Amino acid sequence: MMHVFYEGQVLWSQIDANQHMRHSAYADFAAQARLTMLESLGLKPAALFKFNIGPILFREELLYLREVGINEYLKVTSELTRSRSGGSRWAIRHEIFRSDGIKAAIINVDGAWIDMEKRKLAELPEELSTLFMMTPRSSDYIEEAAKEKINKVND
Repeated sequence: MMHVFYEGQVLWSQIDANQHMRHSAYADFAAQARLTMLESLGLKPAALFKFNIGPILFREELLYLREVGINEYLKVTSELTRSRSGGSRWAIRHEIFRSDGIKAAIINVDGAWIDMEKRKLAELPEELSTLFMMTPRSSDYIEEAAKEKINKVND
């Protein structure tokens, strides 16, 4: 089952000199899908800001599969592929599909939560953790124990 969290049209401002979607626009579409996904779970920015918490990325990997052109209509999926049991560290896979159903890109991100005042990694409060753990999961989802490291370099 596809978990589509963003649908939209490629704008003129997202096109590069080669007349296809510029590389950073893929990441922008994935980021919007993540935000929409979080909001659909009840993790609106106001709920996170109440606890001075925000999401951060350690890694973003883009795999370009097919060209995307001006005015193309896209669908972006979001699925949790890996997380610690409470959602403190996580990995999400986004897939971008063109209107003809062809998969154009895969974006993999590894992230966590940051305390915006202390500027340190944070655990989600239980009420937010419960919401985050309702994120749609991929068929290859892996849940890791709380002490395991998803991103050994940055954790």
